[in-house]
Amino acid sequence: MKLTALFLIPLAASAAEGDAFFRERVEPLLKQRCFECHSHAGKIKGGLVLDSRSGWQAGGDSGAALVPGSPEKSHLIEAVRYTNPDMEMPPKAKLPQSEIAVLEEWVKRGAPDPRETVAVAKAVKKAGVDVEEGRKHWSYQPVRDTAPPAVHDQAWPLNEVDAFILAKQEAAGLQPGPEAEAHAWLRRVTFDLTGLPPTEAEIADFVTDRSPKAHERVVDRLLSSRAYGERWARHWLDLVGYAEQIGTEGKVFAEHAWRYRDYLVDSFHQDKPFDRFIREQLAGDLLPAASPQERRENLIATGFIVLGDVDINAIDKLKMEHDFVDSQVSKVGTAFLGMTLGCVRCHDHKFDAIGQQDYYALAGMFRSTKTTFKTGHGIWSNIQRVPLPELEEDRAVARSHEQKLAGWRKEKQKLEAESKALGDKPDAAGKKRLDELKKELTAHELRIGHGEYFHPGKPQAIAVQDAEKPADMRVTIRGNPYALGDTMPRGLVRVAMWGPQPTIPAGQSGRLQLADWIADARHPLTARIAVNRVWQKLFGEGLVRSVDYFGTRGDTPSHPELLDHLAHRFMREGWSQKKLIRMLALSRTYRLSSDGFPTDAGRPTDLKSNESQSVGFLESVGGKDPENKLLTRMNRQRLDAESIRDAMLVASGRLAEPVGGPGLPLEFPENISGLPLKVKQDVHPQFSLKKERESQMVERTLYLPVVRTGTQPGTARLRDVFDFPQPAQFTSKRSETTVPTQSLYLLNADLIRERGEDLAKMLLAIQEDDSAGLARLWLRVLNRPITAAEREDALTFLQTSKAAGETQAWTELARALFGTNEFLLRF
Repeated sequence: MKLTALFLIPLAASAAEGDAFFRERVEPLLKQRCFECHSHAGKIKGGLVLDSRSGWQAGGDSGAALVPGSPEKSHLIEAVRYTNPDMEMPPKAKLPQSEIAVLEEWVKRGAPDPRETVAVAKAVKKAGVDVEEGRKHWSYQPVRDTAPPAVHDQAWPLNEVDAFILAKQEAAGLQPGPEAEAHAWLRRVTFDLTGLPPTEAEIADFVTDRSPKAHERVVDRLLSSRAYGERWARHWLDLVGYAEQIGTEGKVFAEHAWRYRDYLVDSFHQDKPFDRFIREQLAGDLLPAASPQERRENLIATGFIVLGDVDINAIDKLKMEHDFVDSQVSKVGTAFLGMTLGCVRCHDHKFDAIGQQDYYALAGMFRSTKTTFKTGHGIWSNIQRVPLPELEEDRAVARSHEQKLAGWRKEKQKLEAESKALGDKPDAAGKKRLDELKKELTAHELRIGHGEYFHPGKPQAIAVQDAEKPADMRVTIRGNPYALGDTMPRGLVRVAMWGPQPTIPAGQSGRLQLADWIADARHPLTARIAVNRVWQKLFGEGLVRSVDYFGTRGDTPSHPELLDHLAHRFMREGWSQKKLIRMLALSRTYRLSSDGFPTDAGRPTDLKSNESQSVGFLESVGGKDPENKLLTRMNRQRLDAESIRDAMLVASGRLAEPVGGPGLPLEFPENISGLPLKVKQDVHPQFSLKKERESQMVERTLYLPVVRTGTQPGTARLRDVFDFPQPAQFTSKRSETTVPTQSLYLLNADLIRERGEDLAKMLLAIQEDDSAGLARLWLRVLNRPITAAEREDALTFLQTSKAAGETQAWTELARALFGTNEFLLRF
């Protein structure tokens, strides 16, 4: 006992000394310098209070404020020392060195603090997300290989898809409706697979093909066409936020963006396995390549990461970088994982088992990736470009360009020689010619200047590379890059994992490990997300209607067993999107009528021929399944903006063969709004984007320029009217609005008039009688035969309108058809 007492006496004295030091030196300093923003009586910024012992022990958003005995590990000491520009406190001015020394001494002593816990304390900090509980959600369960169910009507299913659909209908006391009429199905499948309407010849081939393989022949032909690649590339571009401008704040030309668009067209056309497609886009620069062409594709693919809305003109470069990383994390979550990750930048997910640890684990990978670089002594930034392996086709383009430049220079020399020969005092005719020569020389100078500025040079792509020193990322408190919390190791989203976190080799960002994880057949989300998106494009709604969100507040699958069956088969068949689409397009479910395609009989199929089917189908329309989740009929869909414009080009015979390449004309104004008008005119003689290149007038809409600021240029203006997605967003399912401006556009736009006139002239050039011409017009625009009533009305219109001219009459009739719901809808 005596020994114990001897040891306790100095300890008690030391504790009393520490308490006195706090009361006399530390507490007054905290009250004066810190309580205004970090106390219960004042504000509680960053979640941190310093008016009680428990306050600094619990810490704020960045964790405990102090590590007793270790000033070097304490956030509070780091902040007051001003050694970290991202975390300086107090924010207005640095403390005197004497006051900093007091706080350092306090922490060295073990941070003695005799104060009791404040009764009115802040809410208890959430311990974190419950990952194990989160994994119980259906979308994080492993994909099952589900077998097709037994059905009562065994004659109806054409494949496994139909068995799953019919089983649900029978369980609900419903029956599928009638099949679509042949012309309706052909128009539907052609638009869905290629974004274009069927031609007259394709219509004739299908409706006269009586073999049981007729539908298969159509689907196989469409899947093998390049138009299929163009159509499905556009779907993916919606998810990327693609444009040929770099940001919304300045008109800065993304001159190499088109390479990514063309990469997508080739990938879908060639049916690149989707797991390979994922790896290339997330980590193509880190993949081995067997040839220069493969290396080129791998690099271009990483444009997925960097093509998006980034404000490269921002003054605050640190905020710009963090915002860009945030958009990349959000894009990956939307495109591949069906997760909403953007909100987790500032706090744990409110509904799903995704914490800030998960967000910053991914964000660290993209922060460790070169996506932007500084120019002009750090004043400007631009998105990352990388050189591509040079191919013979690149050298051929460069040679052709050099030949053009040489020709222009030679012509300029001739003009200069002619101007010199006229002398200083030409006669009247000479003066007139001299004026002409000056204009021609100015035009040549501009042409040569343009040619030199836009010289193709060595091929480049907007792409990414790993940073020189990859590193983990610190939490940004409430998304503020200047208020930093704990460092989070790079890794994967825990709730969707089936094993331990991967090891990221030194010197790598972790993107390769991320790509391998997402593309792994064991991943519970990837294949489900992919097949659900394809289903939504073909049927109008996904099996999971919240196509971009498979979390707890999203929709549950209408047919969960079918979703898993498709996902499992998709992976088993080599992640082939073409095989998946072929199966869906050849199902009887896909053949169902939407009950809206006119025929002479008035309806696609007479339901009275099967009274029991009529009752079951009409019940689904009326009360039991008003949202058509059980798919007793096909959903109607409006054509998207691109298909509307392209269909007019096909109908009028004007659609050009695709060539790819840059979409923006050379006269794109860029960000030169501060320059004098004279300079603008000299640099950009054809300044307006409203004037398209002649070739673009008849190209597929996919190849037209996409800008982020203002309306889409030229005939692409139609895209803004018909719900083209904002390029700054990541969109899987487009909106379908019905507004007066759409009708007004169809009535008044030059595009509609020009295509109507082209179609009229083509019909008149064939020199048929009016009845035959009307039959051809209906096939080209509405892709079906004209009905007797329609023919009678149209003949009457032509007879009363030809006084104004035959071309004008046919033009007005064509324009009227372009403005009908039947042209705008896919039944």
